[in-house]
Amino acid sequence: MLPVTTFWWKEVGPFGDHQTPTMTNEQQLAEYFDRLWPICRSITGEGLRKSLDILGEIIPLKRYELPTGTPVLDWIVPREWNIRDAWIRVPDGRIICRLTDNNLHVVSYSVPVHQEMTLEQLRPHLHILRTMPGAIPYITSYYKENWGFCLSAEEFDTLPAEGTYEVFIDSTLADGSMSYAEYVLPGTGEGEVLISTYLCHPSMANNELSGPLTAAFVARELMQGPPQRLTYRFLFIPETIGAIAYLAEHGERLREELVAGYVLTCCGDRGPLTYKHSRRHDSLADKVALHVLRRESYVHATTPFAVGGSDERQYCSPGFNLPVGSIMRTPYQRYAEYHTSLDNRELISFGHLAETIEVTLKILRALSLNKPYIGTIQYGEPQLGRRGLYPQSASPEDAREALHRMLHLLNFADGATDLLETAERRNESLFLYESAIQACRRAGLIEN
Repeated sequence: MLPVTTFWWKEVGPFGDHQTPTMTNEQQLAEYFDRLWPICRSITGEGLRKSLDILGEIIPLKRYELPTGTPVLDWIVPREWNIRDAWIRVPDGRIICRLTDNNLHVVSYSVPVHQEMTLEQLRPHLHILRTMPGAIPYITSYYKENWGFCLSAEEFDTLPAEGTYEVFIDSTLADGSMSYAEYVLPGTGEGEVLISTYLCHPSMANNELSGPLTAAFVARELMQGPPQRLTYRFLFIPETIGAIAYLAEHGERLREELVAGYVLTCCGDRGPLTYKHSRRHDSLADKVALHVLRRESYVHATTPFAVGGSDERQYCSPGFNLPVGSIMRTPYQRYAEYHTSLDNRELISFGHLAETIEVTLKILRALSLNKPYIGTIQYGEPQLGRRGLYPQSASPEDAREALHRMLHLLNFADGATDLLETAERRNESLFLYESAIQACRRAGLIEN
């Protein structure tokens, strides 16, 4: 278990030069988690809106509504689904699959039903997972009208074969709208970074709530800090249809302005950090994320781009091919509890979730630092001594390293070589150059 922490950033360069307490601790993450956990969310409906309202307490979200029937690329915004109650009464009088006990019990987007039937008639509408007999599976039927219940295989095996079952689902499927929200932190320069996460699953911890909580707390950290060079756009959407809808309206602008982007998902389990490449594989988003993970000594894994994932496959679809990767811990489908009721509070660690927030902030900080710097003296080496930048003695190792780092920075401050390449040439973190950048700016040796 990671220790309980409150994050403090030591910021220099474009992030300022002061130490400020900004980041939340694990207890605050847990409190928001507990409020979001019981809400029955789907790709539309009041559960989604209520969840956005709670996240809107962390950062000032702007919410949008797309009406049912709106064409978005090759898709159409579906009807809005809401549910109030659901259960099954078995012949012996027991009530099972009650929505209020666990909202995974009902197939998402189930149409209303109130009928009596035999187990044989009910069985096609029951979903179990034999490989995990104690788990309730997560099933959806967004684009085909149907209804169903999910239960553990253990409970299914107790159902009597004879007698009458009463089935009740109090839901509505009607014209309405699909909700999504965003928070934009304008930058002082050109270029935009996208942080995208989905908010459309019912009560699951790692696969659902860890991504939105990471995004919201990262945004709050940046919001409370000094102005940033890049614009940061945080997007909270229903998975797949939300990304497609956003691209339908903003895709061309993103093609022109997006510097890098990341999908946040599965951020809170106890596995190592995982970075999933963009479709381009060597985009700036990929290079910076991997630089931070390697140079800051985080235990991590990498995985190539593949379509069997989340919304990165929309952002990286061939017509857009945006530089969007994904930041995770154990990826979806690679942990046994995925899409089941066992993806719960016990599965995740708020300490590990806080570390994912820390890593994401470092990646965004690196993106802001990274650019080609331009030295004011391009012919010959600047005389550092008369500017007070040459150490009186080169014997201490730290002073010698700082001097070499500054000279290295100035040598590659040619307006074409970015800081990432400069740092990689010395096999070290680009964050080590922040103090040199500040000193050279003060001395008039760097003009940007």
